[in-house]
Amino acid sequence: MSKQSLPNIETDFSEWYNEVVYQSTLADNAPVRGCIVIRPYGYALWELLQSILDKKIKETGHQNASFPLLIPKSFLEKEAQHVEGFSPELAVVTHAGGKELEEPLVIRPTSETIIHAMFAKWITSWRDLPLKINQWANVVRWEMRTRPFLRTTEFLWQEGHTAHETAQEAQDEAHCMLNEYIDLIENYLAIPLIRGRKSETEKFAGADTTLTMEGIMQDGKALQLGTSHILSQSFAHAFGISFQGRNGTVEYPFLTSWGVTTRLIGAVVMMHGDQKGLVMPPRIAPIQVVIIPIFKGDADKEKILNVVKSIELELKEAGIRVFLDSSTHETPGAKFYAWELKGVPVRLEVGPRDVANGCVIVADRLGLAKETIAQTQILEAVLGRLDIVHKKITERAQERLKKHFHSSGSLQEFGPILAEYNGAYQTGWCGNLVCEKKFKEYKATVRCLLSEVTFATCCVCNQKSLSDIIVAKAY
Repeated sequence: MSKQSLPNIETDFSEWYNEVVYQSTLADNAPVRGCIVIRPYGYALWELLQSILDKKIKETGHQNASFPLLIPKSFLEKEAQHVEGFSPELAVVTHAGGKELEEPLVIRPTSETIIHAMFAKWITSWRDLPLKINQWANVVRWEMRTRPFLRTTEFLWQEGHTAHETAQEAQDEAHCMLNEYIDLIENYLAIPLIRGRKSETEKFAGADTTLTMEGIMQDGKALQLGTSHILSQSFAHAFGISFQGRNGTVEYPFLTSWGVTTRLIGAVVMMHGDQKGLVMPPRIAPIQVVIIPIFKGDADKEKILNVVKSIELELKEAGIRVFLDSSTHETPGAKFYAWELKGVPVRLEVGPRDVANGCVIVADRLGLAKETIAQTQILEAVLGRLDIVHKKITERAQERLKKHFHSSGSLQEFGPILAEYNGAYQTGWCGNLVCEKKFKEYKATVRCLLSEVTFATCCVCNQKSLSDIIVAKAY
């Protein structure tokens, strides 16, 4: 593979992204429009994210369950805002078993409706609350414009659904899970986030409040990385979820839902990648260390293999995800290039001279200085280099956010710049829909409302600002 085969990341970020996803074997195109096949390397990354988040979910008192893929269409119609929000994206099954169905079935775009139908059966008393359920699943949304991992017709995710006795408990739940997501994304994926809540037009269909976290990618566009919704009681009334309260009265629970998707994989690609390909954050890299033996001839091959296998075993026993590339059909240089494309954080090189001297060469994906390390110190050196790579890519991502983050009180001033060069702008907003629509003239939207108010007036109409907002183009 030619080292010039990737599109230029600076001038053609979109094509660069697609090619990196496919060439690094994260995914491939599927026969169905808008769908992808997640290949083993990409799925290993998803499994690591899943294992970290699943532990967090269980530690915060939630249990996993599994609900059907097919949902009666009438279920979605019970909550008016919900069905209106999802109608354009629905895939509907009308025939099965060789005949037309009495009622069409929707392939789930999300599971609020069918889960709430079950909640209505399971919740009868305040003693049944809180009920905290999560499922790992696939969903289908018939997207018009697709891009691997970022927006596909079918994708993988986790979706949490909870029911609570009080509004405060539901609010606490939604914020708790948003914080768990933030910990995952900032401390494992090394992606800095902007947190806030969605505007009325951008919030989840049927929610009272949608909490969000937004990342700003290398090209200055925003990517919504996960959301947590306070549904309040609208779905409870729609699905007849009621219970006997502490005073014997009939009450309705306060509901939440929250989720993240395989979009996180796309975020890793866009935030950390470079002209050589992926740059995997060490804490979620499917392969943290690749070992490349360098054979000069058959005479030294057995000795080198014995040494690298011993190193591989030591690292595996220490819990490090390591791969020994002992193939002989490619040159060391070709192997270096291939593993750089895959973004493996640390590389170990072992040749005949290294074996004779009892040492190993340590390199990393960021191109920091190579080191020659004694074999007896290899574990310490690898752990140290993994920490350095994590720290460096975190700092680099934070610098990129600063570069793309701006503050301005006038849409007339920053709108044309945003339209041409991207970036995220903190500004003031009166909350009026007419003013919100003005952002679309610059191909941008309100990504989130912030808790702070630093701008006294709206950037559009100069009336009193109700909240600071982040305006940006988005994926």
